[in-house]
Amino acid sequence: MRSVQASVDATLSGAALVTATATVRKPLYLRGGRIDACAGARAYRVDLSGHLVFPGLINAHDHLQVNNVPPLPGDTTFPNSYAWIEAFQKHFADPALVAALAEPKERRLRHGALKNLLAGVTCVAHHDPWHPALDADDFPVALLRDHGWSYTLNGPTYGPPVQLSFATTPPGHPWLIHLAEGTDDVAAAELDELDQMGCLAANTVLIHGVGMGKRDIERVIAAGAAVVWCPESNRRLLGRTLDPRRLHATGRLAIGSDSRLSGARDLLVELRNEASRGDLGPRAMLALATTCAAAILHLPERGHLDAGGTGDLIIVEDRGGNEVTSLVGRDRADIRAVVRDGVPRLADPDFAGWFAAAGIETVAVTLDGRPKLIARELADPDLLALEPGIERAAPVATMERHARSLP
Repeated sequence: MRSVQASVDATLSGAALVTATATVRKPLYLRGGRIDACAGARAYRVDLSGHLVFPGLINAHDHLQVNNVPPLPGDTTFPNSYAWIEAFQKHFADPALVAALAEPKERRLRHGALKNLLAGVTCVAHHDPWHPALDADDFPVALLRDHGWSYTLNGPTYGPPVQLSFATTPPGHPWLIHLAEGTDDVAAAELDELDQMGCLAANTVLIHGVGMGKRDIERVIAAGAAVVWCPESNRRLLGRTLDPRRLHATGRLAIGSDSRLSGARDLLVELRNEASRGDLGPRAMLALATTCAAAILHLPERGHLDAGGTGDLIIVEDRGGNEVTSLVGRDRADIRAVVRDGVPRLADPDFAGWFAAAGIETVAVTLDGRPKLIARELADPDLLALEPGIERAAPVATMERHARSLP
């Protein structure tokens, strides 16, 4: 049985519940893997005094299977993503890249999902062909499903044809495409081209959009379309990113980390970096990864802490001050627990009782030097070996022997 199917009703008390719109102090009830309006009769009680509870984050753009692949060396920037793709072709002879791609694709997909889970992401929009591994019962994160997508307008032929994919995507489902990923005339012309093809509509979700001007952004807003912002990837590959403020003000912006081929280590780093730049404040950045992403990707059960929502949570220590910065502004090892479908998946060791109550076997690991417990099916040694910063903890006897040997 997969651990995310394991279930225990739980009452989380003593914490402040933090969303993009408000902070309230009240108990949170988990029943059957979802948030409920009242407690279960035999609910396991979790005292979270001195803690904050956030909704699980939504990563609106990632390529899960390439997060172990080394990026291009150097700091060259490119006029558009097509030029970067062309330059990357020469990188395929790099022994490190050959070794990375030799890992089974199923394992690489799980690694990309694990990378996200470690940073508090519980749902990902994976922008690549579907793979049977993504349907595994124990896949680490939830995934955007029932959506349409194409890869690009003008790059190498890859993925579904643009017009056919758009036409076969129901209006109530998001349709995703990389667009205007560049700073040159090629990128600047792509929104016009997409519109002329009849593919700019209320369910269109444009990934990147760096090459769009102010008039283009207004056209996107007028169409009811949206943009997924990947700022770190844009700055590394293109030297700049878009101005997020107008799109955010109209609710037409979400955020994605992209893969580590170009993006930040994870979405939490992305949120921290952009909040520190000041274009959008911490609560706005939280919105991009919760309420805004849920609305744009048509995920009404995610991004909030209301009754009926999915029981995906992040628990952190309340450090005082602006409560949002206790998550946005912290690193992944600071997260006290990541909960998916109402049960913990990764947590500090003092949450062991909750794991046990849910019937979840755990493995002790260290994450960036901090002790954690992780659900056993996420602790496969070959999987953990792909993720820098996490490793199985040494057995207690081994650690005691090591301690005795220290001067």
